Amino acid sequence: MKDRISITMLDDGIADVRLIRADKLNALDPAMWEALIEAVDTLKAMEGLRVVVLSGEGRAFCAGLDLSSLSADRDPGASSAGGSLSDRTKGIANNAQYAAWGWREIPVPVIAAVHGVAFGAGSQIMAAADIRIVHPDTRVAIMEMRWGLVPDVAGMALWRTQVADDVLREMIYTNREFTGSEAKILGFATHVSDDPLAHAMDLARTIANKNPHAIRGAKRLCNMLADASDAEILQAESDEQVKVIRTPNQMEAVMAHMQKRKPNFAD
Repeated sequence: MKDRISITMLDDGIADVRLIRADKLNALDPAMWEALIEAVDTLKAMEGLRVVVLSGEGRAFCAGLDLSSLSADRDPGASSAGGSLSDRTKGIANNAQYAAWGWREIPVPVIAAVHGVAFGAGSQIMAAADIRIVHPDTRVAIMEMRWGLVPDVAGMALWRTQVADDVLREMIYTNREFTGSEAKILGFATHVSDDPLAHAMDLARTIANKNPHAIRGAKRLCNMLADASDAEILQAESDEQVKVIRTPNQMEAVMAHMQKRKPNFAD
């Protein structure tokens, strides 16, 4: 993982995660796929984690699949990320899907800071973040149709809560490139910023100073919205509230606010 992705722990439990294959615009070769999977698993198991900020070093967030890494004699059912496209090798996903979907399974909020390009699988990794901050000039495209393929890196499961159905269909069918500014209008991005990483870090510090147990519960609730029934969501709201109400961390949130000081939460 070390020559493809770096993880640096900052103050307040913020993980600064960066794609570091800058000479190739952080394109996805087999080693990068493997590094993404390893990074997700590492972060899932990390104690004291409060927020993840995901970005790309160099001139781009992620240029998508590195076409030069594809093998001409590869079995049609094999994945460029290893394993089979059909087999569920990582929970509900195959390896490539997990490289994006896995960020949604991380129990704390993930903020993507996106610049340069986010093409193909790069746009789908971006979609996996809870919050997506893009530079206005970022070039974004759901690129697979250019190569006669369908999107298959978990984007379909992620975009359905972000983008209007007809807009998503147009972008998939045409593989049209659009800017970060347009991404915000269409729903692919949360915020537009001239300095996405600085904006993401500011937001991460705000989230890191909230009750970590309430934040994790809120993410679990948000992750239910696409599939759960009203009854299931209402029950889950109550269940999550019971876990945090009148706990030391919840009381600390109240006291810190009243005393106008930084809270001191236990993980």
